[in-house]
Amino acid sequence: MGQIEELPDDFDESLNLNEQQPQQQQQAAPKPDETGKDAASAAADAASMMANQAPFPIDKEKVKTADPMAPELPPAIAAVRSHTADELADMMKKTPLFMTDLDNAGDEEGENVMLEAIRALQHEGTRAEVALNFREQGNESAKAKNWKDAKEFYTKGIAVLNAKEDKWEKPADADKEQAMLREAREACYINRALCNLELKNYRSTTLDCAQALKVNPKNIKAYYRSAMALLALDKISEAEDAASRGLDIEPNNKSLQQVASKIAARKTVLEGIAAKKRAEEERIRKEKQLLNTTLQARNIRVRKTDQPPDMEDARVQLTPDPLSPESTLVFPTMFLYPMDAQSDFIKAVSEMDRIADHLQYLFPLPWDSKQEYQLSKVDCYMETATGGLIKAGKKLPLLQILGGGKVEIVDDLLKIFVVPTAKAQKWIEEFKARKKSS
Repeated sequence: MGQIEELPDDFDESLNLNEQQPQQQQQAAPKPDETGKDAASAAADAASMMANQAPFPIDKEKVKTADPMAPELPPAIAAVRSHTADELADMMKKTPLFMTDLDNAGDEEGENVMLEAIRALQHEGTRAEVALNFREQGNESAKAKNWKDAKEFYTKGIAVLNAKEDKWEKPADADKEQAMLREAREACYINRALCNLELKNYRSTTLDCAQALKVNPKNIKAYYRSAMALLALDKISEAEDAASRGLDIEPNNKSLQQVASKIAARKTVLEGIAAKKRAEEERIRKEKQLLNTTLQARNIRVRKTDQPPDMEDARVQLTPDPLSPESTLVFPTMFLYPMDAQSDFIKAVSEMDRIADHLQYLFPLPWDSKQEYQLSKVDCYMETATGGLIKAGKKLPLLQILGGGKVEIVDDLLKIFVVPTAKAQKWIEEFKARKKSS
């Protein structure tokens, strides 16, 4: 089985590892270092050194064992055993590698030597040099497609460029410094735009592209990335404008040509969707207009409230063709049995139907153990627009009852109260009493 070896820092990348090396080089023994130790010994010494270093302060009282003859623990292990898990976590947060909160990163006096050393590095060189350094770090992360890290480096570079307080070295050549600042500003913004595009932060992408274009109005990448972000947001006219401006500068740019084609294709799709939506809205408008005209012609009263019941797709409508004045009106209808707190719902009752037509198949009611609900032994009532009641003839077409203008259909639901004749008077009195008290 082959082995994977780490290449040394001074490895010559020009060497062809596939070529046969000279025999004397292949069989050469490892050279000892200056102290006379071979590589294995050096590695062992390094490991021993790390074990003998304490990463945290050691509390000897906490690492004492019950056996006085037990060997002393290595410093690294003793340092860990000297503290609780919470204490170790707190100390680790004060090191730059694990730091999560700058406000609590200092010691009792608020100081952190390692952190201050890292901060000092950010001010070594001129403002432009520091910004470009962040740009280079961002580029390395971007090459590895670590978009979040890359974005952070570019953001730091932009912060350096926009900082009001000048903490950096004074440049020897002012003109060169200005050119470098301009380069850093354009690069940090356009590269951060790429990170935002990959992270799907499309609005931020367009803002970064706009900043890059302020520095260089001919930045093709800015037009391309802005067009891609605007396309993702379905802002087609803006995307078209960005792609067009870029192509005006470089008519043969393949990337811009491709995004322009995508924008055109998406525009066609959206226009088709919009056309269907407009057609549907127009159809609904015409259906509603014809329905209202039909109800008015039949003198049928309807009313809507702020809290209509959920009846899914059931509603007052013309059938079979909602756009034909020759169609028939149908009504969602609730048959209520108030004396027994029961009900039946019928999705569509035709204007030409009689109440008796439906009661005939509803009866006998499964819960009617006393056999009180028979077609000849019940009366039917409907509530009027003024809050009163009318007695509805069971054998009259529904249109004849509704067309009198007294009954009101509320929220597309027709309600018919079905009461045993023997109990009708009592129910009417109770109905009137409830209306009076309300």
